[in-house]
Amino acid sequence: FGIMAGKVKWVTDIEKSVLINNFEKRGWIQVAENEDWNFYWMSVQTIRNVFSVETGYRLSDDQIVNHFPNHYELTRKDLMVKNIKRYRKELEKEGSPLAEKDENGKYIYLDFVPVTFMLPADYNLFVEEFRKNPSSTWIMKPCGKAQGKGIFLINKLSQIKKWSRDSKTSSFVSQSSKEAYVISLYINNPLLIGGKKFDLRLYVLVSTYRPLRCYMYKLGFCRFCTVKYTPSTSELDNMFVHLTNVAIQKHGDDYNHIHGGKWTVSNLRLYLESTRGKEVTNKLFDEIHWIIVQSLKAVAPVMNNDKHCFECYGYDIIIDDKLKPWLIEVNASPSLTSSTANDRILKYNLINDTLNIAVPNGEIPDCKWNKSPPKEVLGNYEVLYDEEMAQSDGPERDPRGRAGQSAGAKGSRARDLGKPVLTTWK
Repeated sequence: FGIMAGKVKWVTDIEKSVLINNFEKRGWIQVAENEDWNFYWMSVQTIRNVFSVETGYRLSDDQIVNHFPNHYELTRKDLMVKNIKRYRKELEKEGSPLAEKDENGKYIYLDFVPVTFMLPADYNLFVEEFRKNPSSTWIMKPCGKAQGKGIFLINKLSQIKKWSRDSKTSSFVSQSSKEAYVISLYINNPLLIGGKKFDLRLYVLVSTYRPLRCYMYKLGFCRFCTVKYTPSTSELDNMFVHLTNVAIQKHGDDYNHIHGGKWTVSNLRLYLESTRGKEVTNKLFDEIHWIIVQSLKAVAPVMNNDKHCFECYGYDIIIDDKLKPWLIEVNASPSLTSSTANDRILKYNLINDTLNIAVPNGEIPDCKWNKSPPKEVLGNYEVLYDEEMAQSDGPERDPRGRAGQSAGAKGSRARDLGKPVLTTWK
């Protein structure tokens, strides 16, 4: 969502009443005869047009928009992986201890994205990897689509060949980035609750990339599948078993319209604390926060850090049965449609709290302000990482982090590196 002078334009997946209430409280929507400020809620396509070289449009100081010009560096599945791989290589070249590997050549601290290849470009590399473990399952996703569209699972090379053959009749096989797919090693040992697979949808607000300042929203939720999980290859085509997207699950026979197959993050925490212990649960969430910060650091150097921009990302995280979190994808336009009563409350608060940070005190937008709002306006957001503050504190700051305390010798090393330690990020 975004704010820009002009006529009001409603986007279908945002409830009009929520926005009207939200803006009216701030005095931003005026009566027609005294229309000082009107607002657009901008889609990804609109942002592309606003920042297009051909358009030549210049935003004024009182215009703020809700996407960075090249947000896709993080939110396109292929570019996200490419940027994270580049980030790891750069840290390796610098000799950073963050890029340390184990005896098998795996990153110790930066192994948070499943093994992924771009197709058709990396087909030969994928085949080489597949043959190392022929019994593995892989998941294929179109790079530029959302809501689970076009996703399927494979466990045989012949399925890839068939896909490639079937695609030759379209423009798909061309190297066009719009048509590209990613293929990732499927996390076939997800943490199950009630026998069902789930993932986490977490909201992260970035107010500036240079210096990086981001906020974590405390009211995320889990999305559950409607059918019990099985790794059986006979169920690879059953998306109700494997994909947690509400756009897919709501068509299942067992979908519950009251709770929408969702759990709050706080409920997940309570469940894990009662079954696995508080220390382990805290470590897991610290690692999730670590993953989010590292993914943002990976794209910060290439992001066009326009002063008129802010962005609320929807992070999708899966936890495996060893309580290791994996970053699956990042959404540029996380759905603000409410599927349940609780959903409506959560998303209303999300919009309200985001606007309080983007435009403090409901004042006229000003892109020149320092974008560091006082703590009392954060609402359900908390500062996840503030690069300026981290640099001013210096490396000597006492890193009293939960993650290190529970991870033994390796955890101590992680502590020294500034690995998931919430207290040092604020």
